[in-house]
Amino acid sequence: MRHQKKTVRLGRKAEHRNALLANQVCSLIAHQRIKTTLAKAKAVRPLAERMVTLGKDGSIHARRMAFATLRQKDAVKKLFDQIAPASSERNGGYTRIIRLGQRPSDSAFMALIEWVDSPIVVEEKPAEEKKAKKEKEPKAEAKPKEAKREEATAKAEDKPAEEQKKKRRWWGGKSKEEK
Repeated sequence: MRHQKKTVRLGRKAEHRNALLANQVCSLIAHQRIKTTLAKAKAVRPLAERMVTLGKDGSIHARRMAFATLRQKDAVKKLFDQIAPASSERNGGYTRIIRLGQRPSDSAFMALIEWVDSPIVVEEKPAEEKKAKKEKEPKAEAKPKEAKREEATAKAEDKPAEEQKKKRRWWGGKSKEEK
């Protein structure tokens, strides 16, 4: 029985699991928001919050502890310089998990994990501009395709009738007419 065993194992050995979680936290630091499975998001949350707590301390020892876990200098630098100062007034709860529903391929529950205090700017173009671009592109592409088709038919007409019949099948066998 698994009484008193809190570690979320994620179907991996300890070293693999620790590397996975460290990489997920580094991705979260780099991109401010990551999309992953719900189980992984729940496993990443304590580690990410522990790293922010180290970042709020700001000492050299804390930096070395964070680097020992994350193993990426860029992520540690961004954590200590940007993310931890933004969360300086918050006492825990630095991350937010948003459930997204199930993934179509294997029905795994998906989630977004993001920093609570980070300003995320999502720029989307208005729907009108998207429609206008879609309408312009097919018209521009349609003309060259028609021209290519005309060239192909002109070339086929130039060849004698015998050469056109000698086409072999795709697997290299002879057609019934050639036998």
